[in-house]
Amino acid sequence: MKLLSRRVTTIHLGKVVRAVVSLLLLFVLLIVTIITIPNSVGAQDERITVRLDGRAVFRVSAVGNTDASARAKQIERRMNRLLENPTAISPLRIETSKDNQERIITSAGVPIVTVTTADAQDNLTTVDALAIQWSQAIDAALKRATQRRLSPWGRFVAEVQASVETAFGRLIESAITIIPRAIAAVLVIGLFWAIATFVRWIMRIIFRHIVEDLTVENLIKQVAYYAVWTLGFIVALDAFGFDPQTVATGLGLTSLALGFALKDILSNFISGILILILRPFELGDQIVVGETEGNVERIELRATQLRTYDGRVVLIPNGEVFTSRIINNTAAPIRRSSVELFMGYDSDLQQVVNILKNAVQATEGVLDKPIVSVRIRDLGQDDVVVEARFWTDSRRSDFVATTSAVRQAIVAAMKAAGIGLPDPDVRILVPRYPQKWRAALGIQDSDSASS
Repeated sequence: MKLLSRRVTTIHLGKVVRAVVSLLLLFVLLIVTIITIPNSVGAQDERITVRLDGRAVFRVSAVGNTDASARAKQIERRMNRLLENPTAISPLRIETSKDNQERIITSAGVPIVTVTTADAQDNLTTVDALAIQWSQAIDAALKRATQRRLSPWGRFVAEVQASVETAFGRLIESAITIIPRAIAAVLVIGLFWAIATFVRWIMRIIFRHIVEDLTVENLIKQVAYYAVWTLGFIVALDAFGFDPQTVATGLGLTSLALGFALKDILSNFISGILILILRPFELGDQIVVGETEGNVERIELRATQLRTYDGRVVLIPNGEVFTSRIINNTAAPIRRSSVELFMGYDSDLQQVVNILKNAVQATEGVLDKPIVSVRIRDLGQDDVVVEARFWTDSRRSDFVATTSAVRQAIVAAMKAAGIGLPDPDVRILVPRYPQKWRAALGIQDSDSASS
């Protein structure tokens, strides 16, 4: 009892440790996501803040083939170039494009930013009003930055402070944008996990009364389970800010690399589907795969679970199962077994055959049809090999028990008939005519008696 209690405690501790590790991995993944892919998420439908010396000036969105992040960095580079010579900065002007649709904010003829109709729509105003607003924001930012760069030391301090403030500002902005999305994605995954588990439980109850084939039931349950998971993953991607179509396109472009990286996983997955469809074996069958033999307990999309006859659980990857030679011992309800006997050449073989047939056929577990057959299988140097063949249930427990009972019945029948079973390692040879042998060797009866 103490050992069992200790084992149960260990199992619970293992589950707690796995849960804590999973949460830590999720947290690390969230931090890595915040640091590494804020722009890729924001570029989908968000605006990026343009900063000068770490302070926000205004926000821009994507234009044409230029995403919001690249556009913001381009504007920041142009303003920093103006600050390389602060005394030469001229007043800002707003110019009109040739098509009269856009406004260009310039300084000394150098364009800083182009205000488009899309920018105006994003800010719920007109192009002219937005151009004035951005021009005033840029002018104030340049004046503030110029004051900080009047001396070489001030310029150095301003550059360092600007880099630090910009880095932390972008990090905080990304965190504010991504953390709610990440939490929403996690909640969506949790919700669909609960839905998938509930669907699998409901289908198990329903198909238990409709479908008698456990393999078909297992296939339907797993397909439904992973279909819900796939839908949840797509919804989670959308909640996180990714466009599912864009993700699918990206996966298509990297499918070759993913194919090589996930070759074994995909092979096991596809093999699992083929095993469930082609059904070379079913749940509850007793099969031999390579050097492993046991009962099929579960057929999952990744691996097949066998329980060996000594109680151990073996998980075999489906790719190995699908490409290996499989022996299905229970594919048919009955199975043939055999028992060999070694008889001496002086035995009455016809009598032995009759005794074997009757003894084997009368044994419990031996089927009446096909009938028992007895064959002289081999003529050895010292004995005759007799083989009794019979049919019984293909389940290993019945097969082994019936074979053992047949052996006991044969030994008992041979003893009852007075027919000895020779020891294959010991032979006692008795001459057929002992008197002639004694005379030929010159041995008298008294000598043999004394010897």
